[in-house]
This record gives sequence, C-alpha cells and structure tokens, in this order.
Amino acid sequence: MTNAVAEAEKKEEEVKGGELLFCGTTAWDSVGRRKGLSEGNLVSPTRLRPLVGVDIRYVASGCASCHCVALDVDGRCYTWGRNDKGQLGHGDQIQRDMPTVVSALASYKIVKAASGRAHTVVVTEDGLSLSFGWNKHGQLGTGSVKNEIELYPVRCMISDVTNVACGADFTVWLTSVEGASILTAGLPQYGQLGHGSDNEYNTKDSSVRLAYEAQPRPQAISAFANETIVKVACGSNHTVAVDSKGYVGLWRIWKVGTSLIVIYLEVLGHREQKDEFSPRRLDVFTKHNLVPPTAVVSAGSVNSAITAGGGQMYMWGKIKNTGDDWMYPKPLMDLSGWNIRCMDSGSMHYFVGADSSCISWGHAQSGELGYGPHQQKSSSIPKKVDDLEGMHVISVACGLAHSLIVVDRTNAGDQLDQLEIYDGKAVGEGVEEPSTEPLPVKQTNKKAAAAAKTPNKRKKSKESSDSEDEENINEEEDDDSDSEANGFAEKKSKRGGKSSGRGRGRGRPPSAAKDGGAAPAKRGRGRPKKA
Repeated sequence: MTNAVAEAEKKEEEVKGGELLFCGTTAWDSVGRRKGLSEGNLVSPTRLRPLVGVDIRYVASGCASCHCVALDVDGRCYTWGRNDKGQLGHGDQIQRDMPTVVSALASYKIVKAASGRAHTVVVTEDGLSLSFGWNKHGQLGTGSVKNEIELYPVRCMISDVTNVACGADFTVWLTSVEGASILTAGLPQYGQLGHGSDNEYNTKDSSVRLAYEAQPRPQAISAFANETIVKVACGSNHTVAVDSKGYVGLWRIWKVGTSLIVIYLEVLGHREQKDEFSPRRLDVFTKHNLVPPTAVVSAGSVNSAITAGGGQMYMWGKIKNTGDDWMYPKPLMDLSGWNIRCMDSGSMHYFVGADSSCISWGHAQSGELGYGPHQQKSSSIPKKVDDLEGMHVISVACGLAHSLIVVDRTNAGDQLDQLEIYDGKAVGEGVEEPSTEPLPVKQTNKKAAAAAKTPNKRKKSKESSDSEDEENINEEEDDDSDSEANGFAEKKSKRGGKSSGRGRGRGRPPSAAKDGGAAPAKRGRGRPKKA
C-alpha cells in the first residue's frame, strides 16, 4: 500500500511543471579550465529565453558536469553547455549557449535524466534508457567501448529502468527487476561500481603503469540481490543508495566507493578513511534514526547528504574547502525545522528547496548561489536566495559553477516578471561557430608566420622593391602624394626587408632606373658597388 501511494505521488509531481531559472557561469568552454573568469556570469536567478513559459518538470546536471539537461511535461529533452564529447546529443560537438531540443529523442517521452563529466543518460516513460557523449570507460552502458564518443543517443543494454544517476565517469541505473534493482557501468577505479573490485591491471608486464578495465555492460550489484534500491545519488567517484525493506517502512542508507570522501565505519571503536569496493551500511541510520520513504538524498563531489527522521538534514565528507572533514553523518542544524523537498550538490555548493524558500550555500566564484550582484559570492552557512523568497521550488540541480531551479508559477505572482531574461550570445547553432572557427584560423596564421620566416631575404627585398616601383610611378604622376607614399613606405619597413628601412632615397634607384630616370639611376649604380 505504501508503494502504491508513493508511486501515485511521484506521478503527480512529474506532471507538474514550472519556470526554469539559471544562475552561474555561461562560459562553458572555459569553466573548470581557467580560474578567475567573470565573463558571462549570471549572479542572480535568470530566465532563459528559449524556455520562458515552457513547463519544465525536471532538471539535471552533475558535480563534474559543464552541461545541463531539462525535461518538460511533454517529455521533450533540452540540453546546453559544453559539447566537446558530444554530451548534448545533437550529432555534433558544437557548444550550445542556450537550451536546445534533442531532436533525436523526439519519438520518446523522457521522464528522467542525469549527466556526468562528459556524458548524458536519459530514461523514457517505457523504462528504456538512452545515452550519448563520452564512452571511454563504458559509462554509456552500451556493452562496448569501440566508439569512444557517441554524438547521437544510443540504447543502453538495460530495461525496466525507473531512475538513473551519473558520477564523473560512471552510471547507476535503478530498475523494477527483482534481484537486480541497481546496476552500474563505467570506470571502476575507486570501487564506485560496487562489485568488489577496481579492475586494476598493469598496462605492460614490464611497466608499473596502472590502468582500470572499463565495464561497458550494466551489471547488477550482487550485494543488493535481496534488497530493493529506491533512491540513488552519485558524487564524482562515489555512490549513495537507499533501500526499502518490508512493509513497515524500514529504510536504510548504503555507501559505495569513496575517493577522497570519508565513510562512517566502526573499526575497534574508531572511525577511519578507507575506500569501500562493496556496499556497506551506515549504522547511524538504522537504529533510532530511520530514513523515511520521502527522504532526499544527494551527493556532491566529495560529500553526501540525506534527510532522516523529522526531516533533519545530515551531511558528511568534505563539506567546505577549508576546515576538517566530517568523518561521519552530522545534522545540519541551520536547516532544522525546514520541510526540505529537494536538494542537489555541486562541486562545493548546495541548493535546497524548502517550504516557500530557496536556500543555497557553499563556495562559489561564478554567481552559482544566486545571491545577486551586490551580495556575497560564497556563504559558509545556508542562506536564503532573496529573489526567490516566497516561491515554491519544484526541482533543483547543481553543476560545475552553475545551478538550475524550477519554480511553480502559480505562487510566483509578479516576481518572475521582475527577473531578467537571458538571450544568450546569439540564436541557434550559430552561437558556437564563432568559438570553433578561430581555431583553424589560428593554425593557418601560425603556418603563415612560419612560412614568412623561412623564405630568403632576397624574396622580401624583391617584393618590397616591386611595391616601391609602384610608389615611384605614383609619385611621378602626382608630386602632391609624397606624404601618402611616405606613410606607405613606413608601413612596409615594419614588415622587414633591408631596402624598406632606407626611406625614398637609396632604396629606390633600381626601380627608377627601369623607369628611365637619369639621376636616380646613377645613385642606383653606385649602391651595388658600396654593397
């Protein structure tokens, strides 16, 4: 009965849509690669022109993602951002600054989506899963790594999918199949796939260089064969899962993989930092602090969060850039008493939708917290986003230096009209062409510059003398053009060439001799002797 109620509530939430707001960087080609860039930052919640008035019901990004995914109530999928690995699914590698419909998914109704560092995975209403982007480690789940990049959506080797989550280079699917409710594929380096091994091997017998065997085929986690996993979240290299046991609502939280994140372990009464290659339960949530069916679970780059009994938010891992790591789940007292409906974690910033407020905090440099131009960039404690106060938040997503928020229009009133609308740098695919065209141009310029340095100086002197011949002809025709000719000669002298640095006197006799000038010819005959 509880499951039926949960499914009914889930369907109602899916049908409901709202207005998408964005804050953070729009410099997709440079985010995460260069520091200190402030160009194109939207420091306040901003509407995006292509999605104004569109009912968006779900947004997705990832703590390592430089691209975004949005789904509307009709099942259309919009993507934008960096596209160097084809992670937008448009059949090319051209960056999109504005949301663009993935036309290859037009025949499907997309209900869930997730994004990794450079790949995207979506789920259809029929339980199918499709993916596109980078596939070096098999994170697309196609069963093969033959094609390292998939520019168009391809079918994943999995069915009956109910949800999906992506880490940096791996993917986790939840299904309704008994005994195989959770499957993983991709990079196993830190044990994030939960199969008890990192598939490590030496590249050569005589080499100490290590590599990790890709897992391109989705594989069920055997440790969960008798469990039903209902919620999952992925950090860069770790996985957090929540399972349901029996009909009494007993919920437990599990943790798989770590990589720089601390897992709560009881070892001789002490807590330790250790990578876990197989799922291990966090006992703190199994005694007197049960995780409710409506729990919100989130994973950041190197941290995790979940709501437990009474709606209390717990976090652990590396919460801030400075200070000690939280070695075990601790309650976030600043959010006590709030009715938290949704949460997501970016690289080191967090967004929460609670009651009629939107709350954010963390380390930010690109305005991803949405505080506004005259407010602080970062916050060590949860703080309300003033521009969204009084709004009902439906969904949130955090990526690398950006945030996505979906708010209900019915409660917004005139507040939405007061928010700015971002039109992007241009319209359509032409947006990206200026950023891609200069690359070959720069290469040709370098080649031209190299070619200009290699020819003999005699060639240069001949070319400069030819141009000087034309100038002398013009001077004989009109003496009033001397100043213009001088200016032209000065420009030529900057390009190099010995004759161009001597002005109108000695450098021009040879050309004058050809034209039949007597006096210049004498000076011309004298110059070679001197040389």
